[in-house]
Amino acid sequence: MFDQLTDKLNNAFRKIKGVARITERNIEEPLREIRMALLEADVNYKIVKQFTESIKQKALGVEVSKALNPGQQFIKIVHDELVKVLGEKAEDLKLEPTKTNVIMMVGLQGSGKTTSSGKLAAYLKKQGFFPLLVPADVYRPAAIEQLKVVGKAVNVPVFDIGEDRNPVSIAKKAVKEAKDKGFNVVIIDTAGRLHIDEELMKELKDIEKEVNPDEILFTVDSMTGQDAVKSAAAFDKELPLTGVVLTKLDGDARGGAALSVKFVTGKPIKFVGVGEKYTDFEKFHPDRMASRILGMGDVMSLIEKAEEVVDKKKAEELQKKIKKDQFTLEDFRDQLLQLTKMGSMEKILGMIPGMANIKNASKMMDDKKVKHLVAIINSMTPQERRNHQIINGKRRKRIARGSGRPVQEVNQLLKQFVQMKKMMKQLSNPSFLGKMKNLKKLRNMDFPF
Repeated sequence: MFDQLTDKLNNAFRKIKGVARITERNIEEPLREIRMALLEADVNYKIVKQFTESIKQKALGVEVSKALNPGQQFIKIVHDELVKVLGEKAEDLKLEPTKTNVIMMVGLQGSGKTTSSGKLAAYLKKQGFFPLLVPADVYRPAAIEQLKVVGKAVNVPVFDIGEDRNPVSIAKKAVKEAKDKGFNVVIIDTAGRLHIDEELMKELKDIEKEVNPDEILFTVDSMTGQDAVKSAAAFDKELPLTGVVLTKLDGDARGGAALSVKFVTGKPIKFVGVGEKYTDFEKFHPDRMASRILGMGDVMSLIEKAEEVVDKKKAEELQKKIKKDQFTLEDFRDQLLQLTKMGSMEKILGMIPGMANIKNASKMMDDKKVKHLVAIINSMTPQERRNHQIINGKRRKRIARGSGRPVQEVNQLLKQFVQMKKMMKQLSNPSFLGKMKNLKKLRNMDFPF
């Protein structure tokens, strides 16, 4: 996510690192590089111009904090301006648990509306809502069946449209059924087109008029760049949009849509799709996204993800073991397996402060690497997992054969494990996942893998 943009912005920051004070002359080159990085990331040129001019004015006019040197102050200004462009603060859906809330998902064909509808349903279900999915796309082949598959995957009911092929009638009947059966959220997956046309907009307006939705979320593929911004503006002109869902933010997109859509439409980005799994759906936090873009990590999101998968009782037991220097390879394996539940290693590493500045960090510890590590540990005897010091050369060869990995990787794992033990002992709250706030300390540490 934003890898190229992050690298280029960090290169710009290096140009001003170590200066005694900020002057118009020494920020000229960093600003030029920031400008080029944003344009290459497909950010709207009007935004780039306003963004860099605002940074320049504030950098030259700001009183440098005693806690920050000029270079750090410059980065803080860039961060704060990014937050403004992205929307200042996270925006919640305007839903009430005691009534039947209606959400319309709109956007062009192929933007990811159906999948996002399912992801949103799963997200709201976790929040305690009772959602009903509604297939109102009667034109695209297999669209209705696709939503049924999505609904089954997230364990959310899908409204049965029967023989009805009128999207307005379907939406109206679905809302009535939701009220009768106690569903408090209706998510309508509307039809899209390959391009915006009058017929599509009329249908969406008719649905909106009939069901009076609480939210109209424009779903857009972030990989389409400036086309995403143009289509967002066109939909916003015709419909009272309340927010945006950015999909495929985990792809190789240059990221410009995320930085442009809020500025152009004035509508907040409410959710982002960051992967293929139905759990890869996040509430959008402008400040956290700005930190990720600048390579500063996203500790809060990491903590939230950890809290979803960590068994608190086990985490407390692990803390006690670490304090007594009883952390074993079995514990190491269990923590690695818990990490995999939080998502891909690339995403997790991107949330850790300082990881963006470590070259090839994601390659050093990718998902395949984790599987190899677990396979090696599983090939050990229980005694070896509990006491790594007994693993001699002969045992290492046997473990290598059993796991199908070279002896070199077994040696590397044991070395990594010793480093991990030392690192975890240094942390005041040492649970590898249970107390993720300590990841802030990793900013100045070398990644042990």
